[in-house]
Amino acid sequence: MTNLKKINIDGNEIEVDGAMTIIQAAEVAGIEIPRFCYHERLSIAGNCRMCLVEVVGGPPKPAASCAMQVKDLRPGPNGEAPVVKTNSPMVKKAREGVMEFLLINHPLDCPICDQGGECDLQDQAMAYGVDFSRYREPKRASDNLNLGPLVKTEMTRCISCTRCVRFTTEVAGITQMGQTGRGEDSEITSYLNETLASNLQGNIIDLCPVGALTSKPYAFTARPWELTKTETIDVMDALGSNIRVDTKGREVMRILPRNNDGVNEEWISDKTRFVWDGLRRQRLDKPYIRENGKLRVATWGEALGAAAAAMKGKKIAGIIGDLVPVEAAYSLKTLVEGLGGRVECRVDGAALPAGNRSAYVGNATIEDIDTAKNIVLIGTNPRDEAPVLNARIRKVWTAGAKVTLIGQPVDLTYDYTHAGTDRVALVRLTAQNYESQQGGLVIVGQGALTGEDGTNILAQVMKLTQAMGAKMLVLHTAAARVGAMDIGAVTNGGLTAALDGAEVIYNLGADEIDLPAGAFVIYQGSHGDRGAHKADVILPGAAYTEENGLFVNTEGRPQLAFRAGFAPGQAKENWAILRALSAEIGMTLAWDSLAQLRQSLVKAHPILAGVDQVADNGWNALPVGQLAKGDFMPAVSAFYLTNPIARASALMGELQGMADGRGKAPLAAE
Repeated sequence: MTNLKKINIDGNEIEVDGAMTIIQAAEVAGIEIPRFCYHERLSIAGNCRMCLVEVVGGPPKPAASCAMQVKDLRPGPNGEAPVVKTNSPMVKKAREGVMEFLLINHPLDCPICDQGGECDLQDQAMAYGVDFSRYREPKRASDNLNLGPLVKTEMTRCISCTRCVRFTTEVAGITQMGQTGRGEDSEITSYLNETLASNLQGNIIDLCPVGALTSKPYAFTARPWELTKTETIDVMDALGSNIRVDTKGREVMRILPRNNDGVNEEWISDKTRFVWDGLRRQRLDKPYIRENGKLRVATWGEALGAAAAAMKGKKIAGIIGDLVPVEAAYSLKTLVEGLGGRVECRVDGAALPAGNRSAYVGNATIEDIDTAKNIVLIGTNPRDEAPVLNARIRKVWTAGAKVTLIGQPVDLTYDYTHAGTDRVALVRLTAQNYESQQGGLVIVGQGALTGEDGTNILAQVMKLTQAMGAKMLVLHTAAARVGAMDIGAVTNGGLTAALDGAEVIYNLGADEIDLPAGAFVIYQGSHGDRGAHKADVILPGAAYTEENGLFVNTEGRPQLAFRAGFAPGQAKENWAILRALSAEIGMTLAWDSLAQLRQSLVKAHPILAGVDQVADNGWNALPVGQLAKGDFMPAVSAFYLTNPIARASALMGELQGMADGRGKAPLAAE
């Protein structure tokens, strides 16, 4: 039962939870209170004083609305709701004073500052400040920090809101940033001048209310009003983070997070944020045909003709990669199966059972992490496989949740009980007595499911979930995997069975596998990666920012990605290439537009119609079989190089080199 209290803010009487602060209650009432240090997802610091309000009947001085709870306010003399004013003369004077103090040492960098146009200090100085300063002494200056290749620092602009310190400590789980000194000598700094060792560090760029922390790769390339903004979905992992892609002309200039409490809250990983330079490099922009062992540029007619000629009357296997939208996967499946071939999306060998959504997705949502009391991680390293989801687990760990890990011991940024590394540990954990357990959540990763006994391990995990009275979430590593499983793009026996005896392999963006020699390979993808090197025909496709598509995330939530720009050169949308090829073969697919394709898709698989909804998958436990021996190995070994776009990015290569260097033991001085 919540403790509801009435409060009168600027004449609006509302009823809110007594634990709310005044600034939160004002948001409920639709009243804006300016702030710099306060952020709803971080602890309360109360140090910028911009959010001062007047509490009627309280002390005759302004109160910090971010740090005062509604339940602590004194009611009126006759029991009336406490009255708060956010625009009285006292408040106006207090805000002007605070703003004057904030600007005492702030440099006049606005014309050359990358925060210009998106700066909270600019906006609030205009709205709440005064147009003069009484300060004539020299301004203070601070040395800049080297936080690494992602975050650019201009610490003279810093107003000590400590948002970056609180984020890195509380959410990212690293301890490199802090504040030293007192008074005029206080400054934000990094411990022993270390660079940040986190794959979530880019979020402090969004958090910084001034231009002290900006994006180093994006610096001095564009102003916000020059950019075209497109709301879409990220495919760097299977979480399906909501993002905004900003483009200037045909170029992607930056990627920012969008708020979605059910998926990524308002954070994104560094790979998601900074991978955009990989969209410009090593692109396939023309069709190619291999002749006499060498690739030559071809026209679309030649390339489609060569692919069609190779496919007619042959045994075909279709392979679906990790970044493929559902529409393209459905088109390939319809075409290949129409020609009597087989398709497979489980290119990493994960033993995910077709048709049983409760087994290959689970029955939990990402939001269930927020209420979990006991989380068991099996064969997964969420810090590398889904950094934003890992931050969510850390959040409930700080609130007292217990975390248990079966798998290789890794630094997850929070403490956990290490129950073992192998299958024996999983069986041992299942055999425990779980009579009084509540709020349990089991998260199983692809590292546990890629062995020969993967199906039996999944069955054992489902047995553990039932024993705990918990829910299960399958943590995928590929953005395309759940959607491809939903349309049944699988072959009994997995990838080996699909490729067995195949004379023609249609490789739709799968760059992480070795294809058998001897087959004719048609590669359709966006980058000149491993798949293209081994192809006989190359058909250039669009990347995830260049076409509209449907992606289903790791919890089974279908989400729409929208086109932010156009593919380079002659590259085309993936579904359109397959539609054109089908006409060339003489087995034309039954749609001429993306809308018609989606109608056919939803008719065949109605679960994909529930955009941004998590369906109830029920519970259909698998029969438990014999487990093999051996440890669970992580599914992701190089976080920054998991897909062709990331491998094309120079920045991702640099970050992976730094991460590998940190992992090596330091050498002692001779």
